[in-house]
Amino acid sequence: MNAFQTLVAAIAAVVLFLHGLQGFSRELQAVGGATLKRWLGRVTANRWSGFGVAALATAIVQSSSAVTSLAVTLVDATVISFRASLGVLLGANVGTTATAWLVSFKLTGIGPIFIVLGAGLSALPIRLRMLGKAVFYFGLIFFALDLIAAELRPLQARPEFLSILSRADSVWVGLLAGFAFTALIQSSSVTTGLSILLVQQGVLPAAAAIPIVIGANVGSTSTALVAGLGLGRAARATAITNFMFNSVGLLLFLPFLRPFADWVISVSSGPGFAVAWAHLIFNLTVALLFLLSLDRVEPLLRRQLVVRPAGEQ
Repeated sequence: MNAFQTLVAAIAAVVLFLHGLQGFSRELQAVGGATLKRWLGRVTANRWSGFGVAALATAIVQSSSAVTSLAVTLVDATVISFRASLGVLLGANVGTTATAWLVSFKLTGIGPIFIVLGAGLSALPIRLRMLGKAVFYFGLIFFALDLIAAELRPLQARPEFLSILSRADSVWVGLLAGFAFTALIQSSSVTTGLSILLVQQGVLPAAAAIPIVIGANVGSTSTALVAGLGLGRAARATAITNFMFNSVGLLLFLPFLRPFADWVISVSSGPGFAVAWAHLIFNLTVALLFLLSLDRVEPLLRRQLVVRPAGEQ
């Protein structure tokens, strides 16, 4: 297979991975979406419980974009308050790190098992059929990751491919690449999964992958920003705040990003785990910073983003 065919096959595998993520999120919300909405509305009054629930929901659904977009729409529907949504946004950022750990532990081989199990459940009565679809797409996520790894492997010997990746060694290039790619495909999980697979194959250094996955955190906020465009002022404020949380976190880490990456790599058991740990530490640090200062931050955000200025219609 020539270089063009290999690249097209790799892109097809990425598309399949993205389809699996979207399908799994959609089917899981179809099975428990109403329950999830009631659950979020009930528990988000406390910032810590809202944070924990959103982290768990995001880890299960495998999509921070789905949970943050849901938070935006729930604020617009007055199911949860603007203040309550802030804990949800921070929890979603931490929950999305689950993808990095699943890939780091090389659990992708379980994909075919869940595909077959999901297909079997889909042939049963209606309630199990809906669950079967979710299980099928869950398996498809990992099956696609296996395909991506297989298709990327031959590219290791291609000097032009290695030349492109070598440019990501710059912190700024890595951050911008992670941001742009994630904003384009609307999924930080794809960016994170691809980065760790390339690190595991020895194609991409962990020090270059860490800025990419951190940049992906900011890029992932684009979904909620789009979702909030046609909604009310409070909903738009929620989407803007989600972008602000990740952007401020990035700016705080930026001066220390290279030493931080070197330190995480030095204490981790492998380069793939180093990327997963850096992703988790970054999101957890930012979340704790804002959760602990929420009593000061939330009134400021409310005044600037939510309260309608005098004379505005």
